[in-house]
Amino acid sequence: MNPKFAILLDGGFVTKTLGQRKKSFPSVADIVTECQRIKAHPTLAGHDLLRIYYYDAPPSTATLTNPIDGTAVDLGSSPVYSRSTSLLDQLELEQDFAVRKGETVARGWKIGKAAMTSMLKAPRVPVAKDLQPNVQQKGVDLRIGLDIALLSLRQLASSIVVVTGDSDLIPAFKFARREGMRVYLDHLGGPVRRELKAHADIVF
Repeated sequence: MNPKFAILLDGGFVTKTLGQRKKSFPSVADIVTECQRIKAHPTLAGHDLLRIYYYDAPPSTATLTNPIDGTAVDLGSSPVYSRSTSLLDQLELEQDFAVRKGETVARGWKIGKAAMTSMLKAPRVPVAKDLQPNVQQKGVDLRIGLDIALLSLRQLASSIVVVTGDSDLIPAFKFARREGMRVYLDHLGGPVRRELKAHADIVF
């Protein structure tokens, strides 16, 4: 019996990095293509795929009121909601995919990066368009870490390919390697801290 491997995709990282490369929000086909590329890597020759795990949080459906001009923003009717929800729904039906969902929490408003840069250069009073919803993901990293631990402890796979740039996963990488699992990192050519690379056996 051939050894098995699993692919773990940090959805937020994947959509951001592929989106920057494509100049548009990635499709299911784009993500599947990246997985095919990984599966064809020489390091995985003679291995069988166990499963592809995709981790992300469904977009928020909260309605927020801009504190400056009182405008109500329904996040559930935004283009971001539509495209993100559609992507997760389609990935759930893809062969060999398992979608793990965290949660998204809307925590009011924050000043956008462009507005912050502008105000640092020329101080002024914020206006309504300077603000953007402060939306945070919860539980995604935790689910990735738990699955890495489960796969290694139960010896469900001999190796994993983690597609991420998140250095918060370093403890999970270290744990899996101590349990004898081979840990491979694929950062899609995006920026990644040296420490994360240091705790992977091979960087694709």
